Amino acid sequence: MRLVIAEDSALFRDGLSRLLEDTGHKIVAAVADADAAQSAVREHQPDVAVLDVRMPPSNRDDGALAAVVFRKEFPTLGLVLLSQRIETRYAATLAVAGYFGYLLKDRVLDVADFLDVLERVRDGGTALDPDVVQALLTAGRNDSRLSALSPREREVLKLMAEGRNNVGIARRLVLTERTVETHVGSILAKLGLYGGETDHRRVLAVVTYLQALRDGH
Repeated sequence: MRLVIAEDSALFRDGLSRLLEDTGHKIVAAVADADAAQSAVREHQPDVAVLDVRMPPSNRDDGALAAVVFRKEFPTLGLVLLSQRIETRYAATLAVAGYFGYLLKDRVLDVADFLDVLERVRDGGTALDPDVVQALLTAGRNDSRLSALSPREREVLKLMAEGRNNVGIARRLVLTERTVETHVGSILAKLGLYGGETDHRRVLAVVTYLQALRDGH
């Protein structure tokens, strides 16, 4: 996997670069600000860009704004935002299109999970930190498109948005896989997603969910 890393902390940037190189990935550029990130992505066209949300030049949400620009220019570029704290302003909008992940920085310490997120995002999936999903859920809790779902179904859909499959959802909620399959089927039906491949309908369900949260926000 070819990656661009944009992170203003030299220690974190170098550590992340070394970790990814040690696991067989290629860092085509490692930069310290959003302007350099835009130049690097346009020059190298990587598989995934890993961006700190807050970085120079303004030290506000420059990384997230760069991600919005990239999404328009490179629709299938994998984007992973990293942050010390939750900032939901652009998260739902970016996640709707797929190829997107948003993690709190302390989650990167779990190397296996982080590598899984990169692969999932590269392949067009969505991977949201549980705390980010909860913040989005709070923002969109009154949206009518979600009101038909039971509390348990909303939990299952929330975990689907985090990128978990049925097995992962079952483990998280201490349910049988069969029960999770039943909940997923009910969610798809209540959202009016009939016919077609199940995987595709799962994606549409998550997109519906994220759109609802975005609009509610």
